[in-house]
Amino acid sequence: MLEPELGSSAGQRLGAPETMAISTLDPGHKPPVMPPGRHVTVRVRMLDDTEELFDISQRASGKVLFDLVCTHLNLVEGDYFGLEFQDHRKMTVWLDHLKPIAKQIRRPKHTVLRFVVKFFPPDHAQLLEELTRYLFALQIKYDLACGRLTCNDSSAALLVSHIIQSEIGDFEETQCRQHLLNNSYIPDQMALIDKIMEFHHKHMGHTPAESDFQLLEVARRLEMYGIRLHPAKDREGTKLSLGVAHTGVLVFQGHTKINAFNWSKVRKLSFKRKRFLIKLRPDLNQSAYQDTLEFLMGSRDCCKVFWKICVEYHAFFRLFEEPKPKPKPVLFSRGSSFRFSGRTQKQVIDYVKDTEFKKIPFERKHSRAQYNSNLSPLPSLRSEVPKEQSASYTARERSHSPSKHHWKEPALVSAEDSPAHRTRASPSAQANGREERPRDGGRAAAAVAAAGGRHQAAEQLSTEPGSSSPRLPGAARGMVNGHRPAKGGGGHSPDGRPPSPLTSPLLNDAAARTDDEDEARRKRFPTDKAYFIAKELLTTERTYLKDLEVITVSFQSMLEKEEATPDSLKNVILSNFDPLYKFHTGFLREVEQRLALWEGRSNAHIKGDYQRIGDVMLKNIQGLKPMACHLQQQAEMLRELEKACRASRRLEGLCRDLELQKACYVPLNVFLLRPLHRLLHYKQILERLCKHYPSAHPDYKDCRAALEDVSEMVSQLHGSMIKTENYQKLLELKKDLIGTDSLATAGREFIRLGCLSKLSGKGLQQRMFFLFNDVLLYTSRGMTATNQFKVHGQLSLHGMTIRESEEEWGVPHAFTLVGQRQSVVVAASSLSEMEKWMEDIKMAVDKAEMSNGLTSVPLASSLNDHKDPSPVSDSDSSVSGSSRYQGPVPLSLICWYRLHSLSFSDTCRSLENQLSGNLLRKFKNSNGWQKLWVVFTNFSLFFYKTHQDDYPLASLPLLGYSVTIPSDSENIHKDYVFKLHFKSHVYYFRSESEYSFERWMEVIRSATVSGGRGAASGRKDAQAH
Repeated sequence: MLEPELGSSAGQRLGAPETMAISTLDPGHKPPVMPPGRHVTVRVRMLDDTEELFDISQRASGKVLFDLVCTHLNLVEGDYFGLEFQDHRKMTVWLDHLKPIAKQIRRPKHTVLRFVVKFFPPDHAQLLEELTRYLFALQIKYDLACGRLTCNDSSAALLVSHIIQSEIGDFEETQCRQHLLNNSYIPDQMALIDKIMEFHHKHMGHTPAESDFQLLEVARRLEMYGIRLHPAKDREGTKLSLGVAHTGVLVFQGHTKINAFNWSKVRKLSFKRKRFLIKLRPDLNQSAYQDTLEFLMGSRDCCKVFWKICVEYHAFFRLFEEPKPKPKPVLFSRGSSFRFSGRTQKQVIDYVKDTEFKKIPFERKHSRAQYNSNLSPLPSLRSEVPKEQSASYTARERSHSPSKHHWKEPALVSAEDSPAHRTRASPSAQANGREERPRDGGRAAAAVAAAGGRHQAAEQLSTEPGSSSPRLPGAARGMVNGHRPAKGGGGHSPDGRPPSPLTSPLLNDAAARTDDEDEARRKRFPTDKAYFIAKELLTTERTYLKDLEVITVSFQSMLEKEEATPDSLKNVILSNFDPLYKFHTGFLREVEQRLALWEGRSNAHIKGDYQRIGDVMLKNIQGLKPMACHLQQQAEMLRELEKACRASRRLEGLCRDLELQKACYVPLNVFLLRPLHRLLHYKQILERLCKHYPSAHPDYKDCRAALEDVSEMVSQLHGSMIKTENYQKLLELKKDLIGTDSLATAGREFIRLGCLSKLSGKGLQQRMFFLFNDVLLYTSRGMTATNQFKVHGQLSLHGMTIRESEEEWGVPHAFTLVGQRQSVVVAASSLSEMEKWMEDIKMAVDKAEMSNGLTSVPLASSLNDHKDPSPVSDSDSSVSGSSRYQGPVPLSLICWYRLHSLSFSDTCRSLENQLSGNLLRKFKNSNGWQKLWVVFTNFSLFFYKTHQDDYPLASLPLLGYSVTIPSDSENIHKDYVFKLHFKSHVYYFRSESEYSFERWMEVIRSATVSGGRGAASGRKDAQAH
C-alpha cells in the first residue's frame, strides 16, 4: 500500500516536484480533507499502463479519489478524464464523483480503476497543455490497439507513424523496422509495416509534442474517434449500437454511423426499463413528426449507464457552468437524482487561460526521442508573441487523413463543432518558427515567400481578459501562410457559443491590426472614388486569375495524365484557357503597377499622370476582343466534358476528386464559365467609372471607349451566356438528385428550387421542390452520404392550375397544385416564399402551354412518395455527424436547411455581383478587428488569410442571412461597418472606404434577398444583362 503523500507517485515518476502539484480544483484550493473512517487501498491504472495505489477513506466521495489522481499527475485539464471500473455486474461504469466510494466499489482490493479519457473535444487545439495532449495520444494508442478506434489502412498506418515518431524519434530504417516487429500498435500490423515506415520517413524533425498534435489531428477526423458503442435494437429488432459525442447521440450499424440526433434537436433523454427514449423538439414546419424514438437495450442497467454518460456529455459540452443540484423532495422522490458534477469545457478553458502555471518538465515513459518537453499550456491569448521572425524557417508539409469531408448545417450541428479544414500550426511551430502547410497546390511556398515580408511589423492584439464568454483557442500560434497570428479570440455567436464550421469562419490565425494602424493606412492612400473602383478591378482580377489556375494547372494536368480523356476535350480546354490565362496575367501586372503609382508608392506621382485606369482598361479590352472566339466555346467545353464523363467512369471520378480539393471551392463547371462572368464585371466597373467621371475628365474618354467595346462583346455573347448558364445549372442539379434519368435535356429551363411542406396522410412533410419549364419535381433527403435528394414524384405543368388553400386546409401559406393526374397541397415557410413560388409556377405553366416542342420528359426512374424512411434509416450522418470536408456545398442543401428558395434569375444576378477584397472582422468580446481576404461568389463568402492563399479556410453561405448596419446600442463606434445576422449568429465586418462599404452591402444583399414579385421580368433582365 502506498500513501499518496509519501510514496513514489505518478507525478514524481513524470519528474514533477511534490510542491508543484496542481489539482483540478479552483485556484488556491487544496484537495478536500479526507473524511474519517476506515481506509482502503485503491489501485488505479494510468494511461501508460503503470499502476498507482491510493489510501483513501471508504466514506470519501469519488471526487476525492479523482482529485488525488489528477494531483499526482500534475494535471490541470483533468476534467476531460474519468475513472472507470467493472462493477459487481461485470459492467464497465464511470466512478460517480458525488457518491461515496464504498457504495460504488464493493471489493476495493480486487478492483482496478482505469484513468482514461472521458470527454473527447471536437478540436484537439482546445487542449491547452502538452501533458493533456500526451495523455490523449496514449488513449488513441490504446484504442487503436484494442480495435475500438477503427479506420482504413492508410489512416491506421499514418496514426502509428506519428506514435513511433514520438517514441523513437526520426526515421532510421533498421531501427524503425525492428521497433515495429517488437511492438504491436494495431491488429494485423505486419501487412502495413512498409506503409508505416513510408509515413514515418516524412516526419523528420517532429518533436514528441508535435507528433502528439499531429496524431490527434488525424484521429479526430475519424468517425469512431472517442466513440464507445452500446448495443441496442430498434423497434423492428435490427441490431444497432448507440454512442454519444460532443454533437449529440449517434446511431451505428456495425461501425458505420447511420444517424445522429443533435443536442439542439433533443428535448429529453430518458429510459424506462430496457427502453432508451429520445424525445425530439417539435418541428414548426411539420405538423406530423415522430417526437419519440425508442431503442431496446440489454437491460435496465445498460440503459441507465448510457443515459448517465449522455447527461454528462451534454452538460460538459453544452452548458456554461456546472448544473445546480435539484432540491430534495419533501415526501418521495421521482426519477433519478443523477447530475453532472464538475467543470464544463467552457469553465476548464477559461480557468486554464486565466491562471498562470509554472512550466513543469515531464518525461514520457515510452519515448526514447531526445527532446525537451514542458508541461505548459499553449500560448494563451494574453501571452507575449515574438515581434520578429527568423528569415529562414522550414516549411513543413503536414499529413491529412485520407477520409473525405461532409458539410454541416448550423441548425443541426452542435455549436461546439470546430472547422475540420482549418489550417493548424503544430505546437513546435511557436518555438522554432516552423510552419506546417497542407500540400494542396504547388504555389504554397511561393505564397509564403511573397507574404513573408509584410507581417513582421504587425502589432498583436489582445482580447479583454475579463470576458466571461467562452473563447475557444485556435491552433498553436505559429507562423501560418507567412503571417503572424493575432492574440485575439475567435468568432463566436452572440449567445456566447463558438459557432459551427459553416456559419463562423474560425480564422484565429489570421493577421489582426490595431485601429491606429488602420487609420494611418487609410490616411496614406487616395480618397478619390475612382481609386476605389480601380482597386475593385485589382482585387477581383486577382481572384479571377486564381480561378483560372484551377483550370490551367489542376484540371489540365489531370486531363493530361488520364489516358481516357478524348483529344477533343484536351484541345478545347488547352486552346481556350491558356491564351486567356497568359493575357490576364499581363493585365493583372499592369493594373498592379498602375495602382502602385496611384497610391504614391513611386516618384511617378510627381508628374501627375497616375490617377487613371481607363487607358489600361481600353488597351486590354481591345486586346481581349480577338479572344471572343474562345469565350464563345464555353458551352462546347461543358458539353465535351459531360460527354467524356458519360463515356468514362474513371474520368467522372477524377473530376469528382478534383472538386473535393480545397482549391475547388465552387463547382468545377463554374470555373469553366468564369471568363464569361468576368466580362460582366468589366462592364460594371467601367459603368461606375463613367458615371463617376465628368465628361471633361481626362480618363473619361478612355473609360467610355472601353465600355463601348466590352458592351459590344457582352451583347454578342449574352444569348449563349444564358443558355450556357442554364445548361450548367441543369448539370449541377443532376448531381444533386437521385432518380433522374435525363435532366439536362435540350429545351429544358431551370426556374426555381426550394423547400416546401407537402401535405400527405401523415401531415406536412418537408420536401425539396425543383421547378422547370415543363415539370415540377419534389424530393427528400436520401439515405446517401453525398447530400443528394431522392425524387419522390413529378408533376407535369401542362394543364396545371394553382390556387391558394390556406383557409381550405387551415395551413398558413398553403396553395394547391392541380395537375391532370394528381393534385398536391403544399405550404411555404412565409408569405413572400408562397408568392414567389406561385408566380414562378404560373409563369412556367404559361411557358409549357405555349411550348410545342418539349413535353414533360419522364425524369425519375422510380418514385415512391408513399413510403417515408424511418428515423434510424434516414441518415442525417452526412450533415450532423461528421466534420469532414466534401467540396463545394450544394446550394440546394443550404436551401433545404434554411427553408429558402432560389430562382434562376437570382443565379443570373449573382454572376454580376462578385467581389473580392480585404475586410476586418470584429472579434467577439474584444475591440479588436481581424484582417481577412474575403471573396464573395456563388451566394457565399469565402475567407482567406491573404489573396495569395490557394484555398479558403472557411466559408459562410449567405442564403437566409440579413445584412444591416449596426445600431448605436451595439457599441461598434466605427465607420463602414455592416452586420450579418442569421438566427443566433451575428458577425460584424468593416470595410476601408465608403465606396467599398456600399459595394459589399450591395453584393451581399443580392444573395440574402431573393427575387420576389416580378420573377419573370427579373429573368428577362438577367437574360439581357
